Amino acid sequence: MCIRDSSSKVFFGTENKGPNRVGLSRKHVIEACHGALKRLQVDYLDLYFCHRPDKNTPIEETVWAMNTLLQQGKILYWGTSEWSAAEIMEAIGVAKQYNLIGPTMEQPQYNLIERHKLENEYLLLFKEYGLGTTIWSPLASGLLSGKYTSGKTKDTRLDLKGMEWLKESVLNEEKLKKATALQSLADELNVPLAKLSLAWCLKNPNVSTVILGASKTAQLKENLTTLEVVPLLTPEVMEKIEGIMKTKPVLSQF
Repeated sequence: MCIRDSSSKVFFGTENKGPNRVGLSRKHVIEACHGALKRLQVDYLDLYFCHRPDKNTPIEETVWAMNTLLQQGKILYWGTSEWSAAEIMEAIGVAKQYNLIGPTMEQPQYNLIERHKLENEYLLLFKEYGLGTTIWSPLASGLLSGKYTSGKTKDTRLDLKGMEWLKESVLNEEKLKKATALQSLADELNVPLAKLSLAWCLKNPNVSTVILGASKTAQLKENLTTLEVVPLLTPEVMEKIEGIMKTKPVLSQF
């Protein structure tokens, strides 16, 4: 019996693509779960994410498929990734209509550059349904890690062939200027820019989990101590960060 926590996603598929090996149809959702259980060598998945919405599959079909897996004990919780608030609300509505278990978590991008969904679009979901979040790209594809503030990309992911599109998006002049100013603030606080950026994400009470990426063991060990930095983010420091980034979204009227 394996007891480690496990999670997986379903949408794109890991095998040869075909009409039933992509998307969120009942067939693909269930087969992908079985495949994940086999690969991970576990009895069940703690978390199972719908990785992107599927415009070609009725949302009722996906919700029913997830509920079937829950009843079978193959997953404990299911959620979404990169869904809009309206799509998540629709899934919750379907679950309520048929007395099923709806999505309980979302995996959105969230960092000091990209803030709209978590700080604006999902606010009603947090308030009414206690939606959990597992955020990805907390360092904005490395921009907020500190390694690009010098403008150097050698031996980094952005230097790889085929990643020119990402390099152009991440290292534009405006974003680099903000990252450099944020680096100066991190230096004043005597903390690495990466840890400051991660701590800022953790400061948000609607962030349940932060996905960390690291190319070296030392980076991972360093970032795992980010909780030590959170107390440094006083209202004054948070205000300075806002003054530098100027990325806070304008709240919608509910």
